[in-house]
Amino acid sequence: MSTTARLRRPAVLLGVVLALFAGAATIRAAAAWTAASSPLVSKPPSVETLQSALAAEQARSIALQAQLEELAAGSTELTTALQAARDRIAEDGRQAEALQSSLDAAKAKLKALERSIRQARAAAPVPAAPLAAAVASTGNDDREVEHEGGDDD
Repeated sequence: MSTTARLRRPAVLLGVVLALFAGAATIRAAAAWTAASSPLVSKPPSVETLQSALAAEQARSIALQAQLEELAAGSTELTTALQAARDRIAEDGRQAEALQSSLDAAKAKLKALERSIRQARAAAPVPAAPLAAAVASTGNDDREVEHEGGDDD
């Protein structure tokens, strides 16, 4: 081996060792710089604090779940009441239609009855003697004539 080969190996080995030391120094410097730029002002919460906060949130979650179940039950009741109201409205509509047809039939019967009354009056002879006597008894004086049935005022 020549002298250059003998010197080359230790030089490469020395270069590698120096590169490792430089890398380690750089990593330490970066860690120190990071720690200096973001120091912990307050210390992290203790385990007991975290456990009590967790218990409080679980209790809150249980209360919210109970409220949600109450709302679901109320919603079910409202849905049932709404359906009952719709059914009632439909039944009332059917009853109104039945009453309307009954009213129409009653009106038709009334018209027929009125027509038969008019026909009966037209067909019946009017007695002339009582009418002439009533006209003759009143005369031509300006007195008020009282009608049967009392005052119409």
